[in-house]
Amino acid sequence: MARIAHLSDIHFGAHDPRIVDAATAWLEERRPDLIVISGDFTQRARVEQFKAASAWLNRLRAAGLKTLVIPGNHDVPLYDVVRRFAAPLERYKRYISHDLCPFYEDEAVAILGLNTARSLTIKDGRINHDQMDMLRARFAAVPPGKTRILVTHHPLFAMPIGRGGELSEAVGQHEDAIQAACEAGVHLALAGHFHRTYAQAARKMVERSGGALVIQAGTATSTRLRNAEPQSFNWLHVRRHNEIEVQVIVWDGAGFQRASHVDYRHDGQDWQSHDVDDPPTVGEDVARRAGRA
Repeated sequence: MARIAHLSDIHFGAHDPRIVDAATAWLEERRPDLIVISGDFTQRARVEQFKAASAWLNRLRAAGLKTLVIPGNHDVPLYDVVRRFAAPLERYKRYISHDLCPFYEDEAVAILGLNTARSLTIKDGRINHDQMDMLRARFAAVPPGKTRILVTHHPLFAMPIGRGGELSEAVGQHEDAIQAACEAGVHLALAGHFHRTYAQAARKMVERSGGALVIQAGTATSTRLRNAEPQSFNWLHVRRHNEIEVQVIVWDGAGFQRASHVDYRHDGQDWQSHDVDDPPTVGEDVARRAGRA
């Protein structure tokens, strides 16, 4: 089994230091096998923001915690137009990681991160065909018993982003990207970007999308909240590629608490879910939306 903490949208520069400290303490105490951070380390890709993000990452790593990280669209300068187009992720590479498409593998899981941040799209993301080829090639060498996990900042699918049922734009070239993920046998697709917790079977979102379970993380530490959803992150127990536990860990104003604990099992046709136990009242709306596939 692999225990993975999935955080996203840290947004140093628009963060709450108390929440950052609380998240750090939670991670240091639980000691996940891997911390996945799916982009947006900074608010405006400024040097001081990257330095703060780097110091935070170094603290986690100094505690002996492993990380897999990818950039988000906020890690590309918005107002510095020259840097935006000439060297969009130069500061990310200097302070966070040189590897924009990292790969991690152990005895239980194989995880590939793909950079979807682009200079031209400003807030939207894109996956190119070289990355799709990388996705197929990386997972082709993975033994069949391991869980294959894809991490992007922008989700591959159009996501519900409001209470009225409106959908977001899907990642650029999403039909080809979904096909590549399907051919690669992706079991879990992790993403962020919308500051909204969500979980759903891929085939309920796109007909020909394979058997992946799509899991979105909310913002872990940003003060820029959407739909009144509090700061949160996901705590995943990957028992097998067809058995996943998802806990949503939510900030309640004083600390991080579990808001839901849902067990997902793939029955050979689709993902089925059930609550492991009754969640606390904290983050009840988060639990309701995240805990159903």
